[in-house]
Amino acid sequence: MLNNIAIAGFKSFGSKVLVPLGQLNALIGANGSGKSNFLAAFSFIQAFSFDQITKYVAEQGGANKILHYGSRSTKSLSINVTFEEGGHYSFQFHPTVDDSLRIGKDYTVAYVGTFERDSKLEWKDIIYRLQAWRLYHFHDTSFHSLMKKKSMLHDNRFLRQDGSNIASFLYLLREKHEESYRMIRNMVRQVAPFFDDFVLEPAALNPDTILLEWRHKNSDAYFDASSLSDGTLRFMALATLLLQPTELRPEIVLLDEPELGLHPYAIAVLAAMMRSASHETQIVAATQSPTLLDHFEAEDVLVAERVRGETRLSRLKAEPLREWLEDYSLGQLWEKNHFGGRPAREGADTG
Repeated sequence: MLNNIAIAGFKSFGSKVLVPLGQLNALIGANGSGKSNFLAAFSFIQAFSFDQITKYVAEQGGANKILHYGSRSTKSLSINVTFEEGGHYSFQFHPTVDDSLRIGKDYTVAYVGTFERDSKLEWKDIIYRLQAWRLYHFHDTSFHSLMKKKSMLHDNRFLRQDGSNIASFLYLLREKHEESYRMIRNMVRQVAPFFDDFVLEPAALNPDTILLEWRHKNSDAYFDASSLSDGTLRFMALATLLLQPTELRPEIVLLDEPELGLHPYAIAVLAAMMRSASHETQIVAATQSPTLLDHFEAEDVLVAERVRGETRLSRLKAEPLREWLEDYSLGQLWEKNHFGGRPAREGADTG
């Protein structure tokens, strides 16, 4: 578990912002407030852990697109993470003449707390933890969505971040983790009453591939993923992610607007799955949904604000909201702009 993350000089994060994290973290804020940039900071760290910073920077359009207001305004970016076990990891990057980034000489791996030497986090352990984070977004449900295409049967070590191997991963769960598979199937039935079960078999003409298919209730006919609504397909992917066995789940699950396209009842079920999964897995989810927010506690909520051109993040406190919550839900208070996270005039300090 991460205790906190500190970010400076990265995209909309200018001066240093220290963000304390809990087991379940619902990130809210107006468009442009920095929610996606906060999630992107995790992807940046992970790219470094895989020694892929050059590739990451190129895909983002260069260092000027990553540094806060570009390299003329920001000479370095830094990110610092602290683990519950006591590991403390920080690094700093500087722009290069070819619009890339190089790591500074002052990156550190340190240990805090009262740990015996042989129980401290080693460098390889920290790298492993950084690589065990995954940012999931199941937004693409178009005709070209990879969730609707055939995947390789043995591409099942983990659920990919776009859900592209959902068929092969569900096949693994059905064959090796029956209880988790049954929970996923039953949860989908709650949201889509017409759904009976997945049909998961290697393709007859190419047994190294598999396609996501399903059977309609009270019928022997079966259909592929293209016949599902966008919301149903996204819910299937979310249920697969959150109900898979704990040992297969990433250590930190990052979700970008998981409520997209879901019916209010499906959002309530999603919230229940997130809360349950958070007992074993740390979850950070950016959301625009007051309905989803209604199912969390105030202490679960991080509020993103854009103040004088920079992102600031703060955690809600329950006590100041106690009387308000007797008459209004958390989502309603957000819509009423009672604690920020709504569009505001640039330059105003709403925090």
